[in-house]
Amino acid sequence: MIQGTTSDAGKSTLVTGICRVLARRDVKVAPFKPQNMALNSAVTVDGGEIGRAQAVQARACFLEPHTDMNPVLLKPNSDTGAQVIIHGRARADMNARAYHGYKSVAMTAVLESYRRLCGQYDAVVVEGAGSPAEINLRDRDIANMGFAEAVDCPVVLIADIDRGGVFAHLVGTLELLSDSERARVRGFVINRFRGDIGLLQPGLDWLQERTGKPVFGVLPYLTDWHLEAEDAIARGQRINRDRPVLRVAVPVLPRISNHTDFDALRLHPQVDLQFVAPGAPIPAVDLIVLPGSKSVRRDLQQLRSHGWDQAIHRHLRYGGKVLGICGGFQMLGQTLRDPHGIESAPGESRGLGLLDIDTVLEKEKQLRRVEGLLKLGDTRVKGYEIHAGVSSGAALETPLVELANHNDGALSADGQVAGTYLHGLFDESAARDALLRWAGLAEVEAFDYAARVEADIDRLADCVEHNLDGSLLELVR
Repeated sequence: MIQGTTSDAGKSTLVTGICRVLARRDVKVAPFKPQNMALNSAVTVDGGEIGRAQAVQARACFLEPHTDMNPVLLKPNSDTGAQVIIHGRARADMNARAYHGYKSVAMTAVLESYRRLCGQYDAVVVEGAGSPAEINLRDRDIANMGFAEAVDCPVVLIADIDRGGVFAHLVGTLELLSDSERARVRGFVINRFRGDIGLLQPGLDWLQERTGKPVFGVLPYLTDWHLEAEDAIARGQRINRDRPVLRVAVPVLPRISNHTDFDALRLHPQVDLQFVAPGAPIPAVDLIVLPGSKSVRRDLQQLRSHGWDQAIHRHLRYGGKVLGICGGFQMLGQTLRDPHGIESAPGESRGLGLLDIDTVLEKEKQLRRVEGLLKLGDTRVKGYEIHAGVSSGAALETPLVELANHNDGALSADGQVAGTYLHGLFDESAARDALLRWAGLAEVEAFDYAARVEADIDRLADCVEHNLDGSLLELVR
């Protein structure tokens, strides 16, 4: 089990790298994360919902993602509450205190999934969540040491040296563990190091002497390298002014979900994609994309409070294009009703009025992997749907996508506004190229996002093999 001293220490990265190393050695390996809290999710081969990080780790194992790889997923819908998803299906919305009492039920699901994986695979690589040293969360813990103790799992602790204080993080985390938990930690990995490793060696020697535990290795800071983020938004952008560039803006809403939809755009050599922070003005761009949301009505209210609705209408008056994905698609309509209080208090909100659709949130969430034809250029497209909303209206008579069993989305009569429920819309090269041409990029260069993802997973695995002691892999069973 890989645990971290902090969030974003590199747990997901290290698990992904180890999984690909073992898979390349023909080890039958699977990833596992007992509990994940994230708004980036994927639809699995068995029709459920898990964190996208585990879907990426499954890819590193050359597997289709399965709900057993992430049996508990928490999708925050407020600062104190979340939708609780067990074995891929939403069970209830709970505040933090209610979920704390529910953890015994969640732990049963976790152990069921873990045992099934152990029965099917030669190796299981487990990822913790946050830090094991959160004192207020230790009681009934299922995400870190509580799980490791329950299944007698060895632990490797990873820390990010780039953020500073790496030795304090590692030693301090150990100090806050119980004796049995401390003994369970077999050693350390230091992540994101840049500089002369010789200058770090005295610190590594001190750490081993101080704790009696080895440093399995130091992973370098990888540049021009991409791995889907578990939850945090990648703020970097690629701009090449020597070639035609399409400017894209994505407003960051409080409950933005599946922002990994934009990775294929963000990495495209001809796209300048900017995530617009709350309160910041939307800049002059060619395309505005409204992203998915876990709380559409509240995020729509926030969008208006920032004046982004006026900016969108102004953008359209000047000939720009607007695309809505999932919750963003719903916002483009006339009304959004939540009679059952699925995402917030029951009620109705006025949409942006850019597409003639009305949306009602239903109790049953729709989870589908789909493929079909993007009407812009009649190109192949595939993706996945995760939404509670059901939309109806005249705009749907001009769909954006034709699927095997139903049509999806809408395209306005003037061709300026489009919406869809499909996540992963930009991942397929032909569909992405057609969308870029629709948005205003006349000559689109070839860019294979899938090949880039595979190359970067392999680069990570090479880095793990080269920089980490082989004894770390011997802990996996």
